[in-house]
Amino acid sequence: MEQPAVSRASKWPMYREYFGLKETPFSISPDPHYFYISEGHREALAHLMYGIRIDGGFVLLTGEVGTGKTMICRCLLEQVPENCEIAFILNPKVSSLEFLAAICDEFGVPYPEGTGSIKELVDRLSDFLLGVHEKRRRAILIIEEAQNLTVEVLEQVRLLTNLETSKRKLLQIIMLGQPELREMLAKPELRQLSQRITARYHLGPLSKKEIPGYVGHRLSVAGWARGELFPRPVTKTLCRLTGGVPRLLNIVCDRALLGTYIEGKDRIDKQTLVRAAREVSGKKIDAGKQTRKVCFWALTAFLLNVSIAGGVLHHMQKPVLDPRGPSKAGRTVEMGIAASAEGQAARETLFVRIRDRVYRVLSGVWRTSPNPAPACERTQAGDARYLDGRGDRNVVTRLDDQLTLSGDSQAPRDPEGGR
Repeated sequence: MEQPAVSRASKWPMYREYFGLKETPFSISPDPHYFYISEGHREALAHLMYGIRIDGGFVLLTGEVGTGKTMICRCLLEQVPENCEIAFILNPKVSSLEFLAAICDEFGVPYPEGTGSIKELVDRLSDFLLGVHEKRRRAILIIEEAQNLTVEVLEQVRLLTNLETSKRKLLQIIMLGQPELREMLAKPELRQLSQRITARYHLGPLSKKEIPGYVGHRLSVAGWARGELFPRPVTKTLCRLTGGVPRLLNIVCDRALLGTYIEGKDRIDKQTLVRAAREVSGKKIDAGKQTRKVCFWALTAFLLNVSIAGGVLHHMQKPVLDPRGPSKAGRTVEMGIAASAEGQAARETLFVRIRDRVYRVLSGVWRTSPNPAPACERTQAGDARYLDGRGDRNVVTRLDDQLTLSGDSQAPRDPEGGR
C-alpha cells in the first residue's frame, strides 16, 4: 500500500483514511451499533429482557472489568418497550439519602430542596410509582457498578421492592457489577435481597473462536471491506495478549492500527500487535513467554526426576554385604537381589508416570495428542538432548513453543552443532 506523503506521526487518528474507514472501529465507548452478539452476550441480554418482562424482583448481571456489561445495558435501553420509565444510576457510591435523591432525580420526582428525610423521599417515590402503575406503564431502575453499594444502601434497595400493589411490584431493579457483587450478596445480612433475585448471569470474556468474528464485525461496521486486516494467526496472538476481554481487544487493536499506519503496512502483523500491547500495558510482553516458561519447568522437572530415579537404581544395584558373616551372606544377598528387583520395577513405574505427567503438560501447551510413547521413541531416534542427558540448562531454555512432539518440527540446534 502506498504511504501517505504527509507525516504519519502527526496524522493520528487519520489512519481511518489510510485504511478507508468511516469511523474509528475500536473505540471503547459503548456504541450499540458495534455490539457483537457473542454467545455470552446473547444470553446476558436475554436475561435482562426477561427481567424487564417479569413483575418485580431483581435481575443481576456480573462480569469482569471490560467484558461488555455497559454495552449490553445500552443495547437493552434501545429495546425496552415504550411504556417503560427508566432511571439510570451510574455512581452508586453514595449514602442511602443521596441514593434515593438520585432515583427521584432520574424519574423526575420533585422533593423539597435540602431535605434530610429518607421517609420524605420514599413517600414521594411511592406516589410516583403508583401513578406510573395507574397509567399502565412500568418503572425500571438500572444500577451500574453495583459492587460499590454499601450494605446499608443495598438494604434500602431491597426495601424499594416492597412498594407494590396486591398483584405486582411497582419497581423492577436491574443491577450490573463486577464479580465482587456476587460475594457481597452471599453475606448472611443480605440473604433477603439475594432471595429476591429472579434472574442472574455472569458474563465472561470472548472465546478464542469468537475473537476473529468480533474484530471482523467492528471493522465491517466501520467500513472495512478488503479482506482480513487482522489475519487469523494474528487473532490467535491477540487472544493470548488480551484474554478475550472486549475492552482490551479494542485498545490493543486501535493501537495496532496506528502502528501499522505509521509503518506503511497494509495488514497487521504479529510484531506490530505485540508492540501495541506493550505500549498499552507499559510492560514488556512476549507472546510466547508463558509457553516457554511452562515448557522449561516441565522439562526441568522431567530431567530432575530422571536423575533421581537413575541414582536410586544405581545405588540399589550395588552388592549388599552382611556384617554378620558368611553364614548369613547368601540369604542376605538373595533378599537384597529380590528387594533390588522390586525396587527397580517400582522406580521404572514411577519413571513412566512422571514422564506421562510431564508429557500431558507439554501436550496441553503445544496442543498435541497426549500419547507419550511414540513421541518419545521419535525424539530418542532423533538424538534429542533433553532425553539422552547431553547438553546443559542453556539447551533446555532454548526450547520454545515451536518445538512439538508430533514429529513435524525440528529440534533446536545449539552453537556447537548437533541437535
